[in-house]
Amino acid sequence: MTGDVGLKARELIRQTCHAFEIDILKGVISKDHVHLLASAPPNMAPSEIMRRIKGRTSAKLFESYPDLKKKYWGRHFWARGYFCVTSGDLTEEMIKEYLDHHFEPKAEDNFRTEG
Repeated sequence: MTGDVGLKARELIRQTCHAFEIDILKGVISKDHVHLLASAPPNMAPSEIMRRIKGRTSAKLFESYPDLKKKYWGRHFWARGYFCVTSGDLTEEMIKEYLDHHFEPKAEDNFRTEG
């Protein structure tokens, strides 16, 4: 996601996370995927987090950008699956460093877009 769509997606993900008390510790929106390091309430399953984020952002992006419906026929903006892992043996700092260096550095922001 690039340009205005990427910026809008970031805004919507932030709003959704805030509404459900999910803290975004670091994130990157790339052309075809999103990396998100987040801290969520212990009673919220990862599948529920993803359902809320993907559902809300998809609906709002289609509302804001009607041409996306033509590009993503079948009303599926996001891919069906997702990859989720707990930090386990990795520290939060190690994950943040990976996200910092995974893409070209941009202005300081804990959740950035590319392109």
